[in-house]
Amino acid sequence: MDKGARPNWDNPMQFVLACVSYAVGLGNVWRFPYLCQLHGGGGFLIPYLIMLFLEGVPLFYLELAIGQKMSLGSIGAWTAISPYLGGVGLASVVTSLYLCLYYNIINAWSFWYLFHSFQSVLPWADCPINSNRTGPIEECERATPTQYFFYRETLDISSSIEVNGGIHTGQALCLVLAWLITYLFIVRGVKSTGKVVYFTATFPYVVLFIYLIRGMTLHGAINGVKYMFTPKMEQLANPTTWINAATQIFFSLGLGFGSLIAFASYNQYNNNFERQAIIVSLINSGTSIFASIVTFAIYGFKATVNYENCLERTRLLLLNAFSLAEDSITMDTVFDWIEKLNTTYPQQFAEIADKLENCDLESELDTAVEGTGLAFIVYSEAIMNMPLSQLWSVLYFIMLLLLGMGSMLGNVTAIVTPLRDFKITSRMSNELLNGLVCLFCLLLGLGFTTPSGNYWFTMFNDYGATFSLLFIVLIEVITVSYIYGIKRFEKDIEDMLGHRPNWYWKIMWSVTSPVLLIALFIFYIINYIKGGTPTYQAWNKELVKYPYKLQHSSGCFCLLSHHQ
Repeated sequence: MDKGARPNWDNPMQFVLACVSYAVGLGNVWRFPYLCQLHGGGGFLIPYLIMLFLEGVPLFYLELAIGQKMSLGSIGAWTAISPYLGGVGLASVVTSLYLCLYYNIINAWSFWYLFHSFQSVLPWADCPINSNRTGPIEECERATPTQYFFYRETLDISSSIEVNGGIHTGQALCLVLAWLITYLFIVRGVKSTGKVVYFTATFPYVVLFIYLIRGMTLHGAINGVKYMFTPKMEQLANPTTWINAATQIFFSLGLGFGSLIAFASYNQYNNNFERQAIIVSLINSGTSIFASIVTFAIYGFKATVNYENCLERTRLLLLNAFSLAEDSITMDTVFDWIEKLNTTYPQQFAEIADKLENCDLESELDTAVEGTGLAFIVYSEAIMNMPLSQLWSVLYFIMLLLLGMGSMLGNVTAIVTPLRDFKITSRMSNELLNGLVCLFCLLLGLGFTTPSGNYWFTMFNDYGATFSLLFIVLIEVITVSYIYGIKRFEKDIEDMLGHRPNWYWKIMWSVTSPVLLIALFIFYIINYIKGGTPTYQAWNKELVKYPYKLQHSSGCFCLLSHHQ
C-alpha cells in the first residue's frame, strides 16, 4: 500500500487523545486503587513513579517511534525491521484479539447496570421477594443485595465452569449493543476514531471530577482518603510491591498490544512523538492517582456506613439484652458499655457474646477488592446509600462505558491496521473490514454471556495476555537495541524529530528496561510454578461465598489459578 495513500490524524491533538483514551481505562479505576490498598497506601506511589520512568515512558516512546517511522501496523512494522520478526507483530494481533473477545463483556455489564439505574428504587438496593411472597429470596439474604444482583441477576452464574447453560438474553443484547457502538466508533477507520476520542478521552474526567466533589462531601469520605495517603513504608521492602508497580505501569499504558504502533502509524512523519509519549504517560499515571482519591473517598463512605451500622446493631442488642433506657447508650459509648456490662454482669453478658459483632473501621478499610468486585459491587453499594442514587449510578456507569469504549478503539485498531496492510484486505472498504472483525469478536464473545462465562472471563483476563505481552515487549526492546541497533534507531529518530534521543532513553532501552522485563517474566514463571494445585473462584449458592475455591477435576483448566 502506497504510504501516500495512508490516512492521517487531522491534527496531533487527535493522536494524543486517542492514546489517552486507549491507555486510560478500567485498570486506572479498579486496579490501581486496589494495589494502593494492598501495598501501603501512599507508599505504593514511590515504586509506581520510579517504574514509570524506568520502564513505562521509555517503552511507550519506543513503540510510538516504530509506528511513526514505518507507517505500518505491528506485523508490517516488525517485518520491515527484519523479515524474521513478522511473528512479533502477529503475536501482538493475536493478543489484541484475545482482549477484544472478552473486554467488551465489561461494557455489556455497564450497559446492563446503566439501563437498570432508571428505576425508582435501584434493583441492587433490596433483595427480591421469593416466589411464595413470604419474604426475600434466601440466597440473597445470605449474601448482600449488591452481590446477589451481580452474580445471580446480571451473570446468572453457575456453581462451576463445568456447569453450563443457555445464553443470558439480556447480557447477549447488551454485548451486541456494545459491539455495535464500537463498530460505529471505528467504521471509517482513523477518520471516525479521531472525532470520537474528543469525547471518550475527556468526558470520564468530567464525571470523575463531579464524583470527587460529591465523594469528598460524603460522611466518612475523609477516612478513606486518609487511609490512602497514610504510607506503610515497610511495604517498600516487599519485592511484590515493586513487581506489582512495574506490572501496573506496563499493562496500564497498553504496551505490546500493537495499538500504539497502529495509532502512531497514522501520524505525520515529523510529528513530535517524544513530547507526546511523556505527556500521555504522565496523564495516564496522574489519572490513576486522581481516580484513587475518588475511589477511596467513596470507599471511606461505604466503610464508615458499614462500621456505624455495625455499632447501631450492637447498641440495640445491648439495650434489649439488659433492658436499658433508649438514650443510655450512644454510638460513641458502645465500646465503653461493652466493657462495663461484661464486668458488671458477666453471666448475662456471656449469653449474648456470640451475637456481638466485631465492629472495626480499620478492618472495613483493609478489605482489598479489585476488578469487577470493586466496579460493580463496592461502588454499587456505596451509590445505593447516596441521596439521588439513580443520578450517581447513571453518571458512574456512563463513565465506565466511556473508559471501556476508549480502550476498545485501541484494541480493534491493533487488529484492523495490520490487516489493512496486506494486499488481499487493502482492497476491502473500511466499513466491511471493520464490520467483519467486530462480528467475528461478537460471535465468539457470546460464550461469556453463558452461566459459566464469568469463569472464562477471569481465565482470559488473568492469562490471555500476561506472559505473552511481557515476552512480546521484551523481544521488541531487544530487537531495537541489539538487532536493529541503537545507532540506526537514533538516526531514524533524528530523521523524524531533528535531534537524537539523549542518554536517558538509550540507557533505558539497552539496559534497564530489558533487565526489568526479564525480572518480571521470571517472577511470573516462578509464581505460577509455586502456585500449587490449580484452583478457581466460584459462587457457591448454598454458602453464598465468593470467592469459593474449587479444584478442577481434569488438567485442561489448569490456568485457572490466580496469579495475583
